[in-house]
Amino acid sequence: MADKVVVLSNRPAYIKDIIDINLTCPNCERSPMKSREAPEFKDYFNQIWKELDIHVK
Repeated sequence: MADKVVVLSNRPAYIKDIIDINLTCPNCERSPMKSREAPEFKDYFNQIWKELDIHVK
């Protein structure tokens, strides 16, 4: 798992945001499935999707 997520814009790409990921779950280190158990995971998930601004039909 990454410690940071870099969100890019559409073309021409520029960096929209850099999100530092700090999960407090002790069992979450380097396990994607365990990371979902961290209390912050949902907030990071929502923040990243909002930054991507993808409208799925």
